[in-house]
Amino acid sequence: MHKVGILALQGASRRHAEAVAALGGHPVEIRVPEDLSGIEGIILPGGESTTMSKLLGLSGLFDALAERLTAGLPAFGTCAGMILLSSRILDGRTDQRSLGVLDVDVRRNAFGRQVDSFETDLVVKGVAGGVFPAVFIRAPVIERVGEGVEVLASIDDRPVLCREGPVMAAAFHPELSHDLRLHELFLATSLFLEG
Repeated sequence: MHKVGILALQGASRRHAEAVAALGGHPVEIRVPEDLSGIEGIILPGGESTTMSKLLGLSGLFDALAERLTAGLPAFGTCAGMILLSSRILDGRTDQRSLGVLDVDVRRNAFGRQVDSFETDLVVKGVAGGVFPAVFIRAPVIERVGEGVEVLASIDDRPVLCREGPVMAAAFHPELSHDLRLHELFLATSLFLEG
C-alpha cells in the first residue's frame, strides 16, 4: 500500500488522511523528520501558515522536507499548505519561511477574514465533471504564476488551484467538500492511481 504523508503539526489533517485512505493509500502523520521515511507523497493541510512555518523549524522538519520536495517528492498543499509550498509569501512575517517548490507568489488571507469565508463551484481543468465545490476560509490567492505553473482553476482571473510538476496547491479546502476528486487528481498524476 502506498504511503502518503499528512503534515500533522497544526491544522486540519484528519480529513485529508480519510481521503487518502478512501482512495486506497496509507496515510502517515508527519511530525518529525523520521516520519518522512518511506512516504511517496505528502499533503500540507490548511491551518495557520506562520504557526506551521515555525513548527516546521522547531521540529526539525523544515530542512528535511525541503530536501525531499526539491528531490521530487509529490506534494499537495491546501490553503496554508499552498502558502508553505510557494516560492514567495508577499505579506508573511519576517521570520516566516516557505519551502519554495511552487513558482508562485501568494498573498495570505487575500479573500478576507474568517467572516468572509465562502463556498463556490469552480471549473477545474483535469477533474471529471469539471465543476468542484470549493470551500474558502481566510484563503490566500496567487498573485504571480511562474512559466512552468499550470493554472487549473481561477476566480475572477485570480488563480486558486495550480500545479507544477509533482506539486499541486489549492487556495481552498477540498477536504471539507467531501468530494475526493482533487485528492484523486493529486494521487493519479503524482503517485499511484490510474487517471
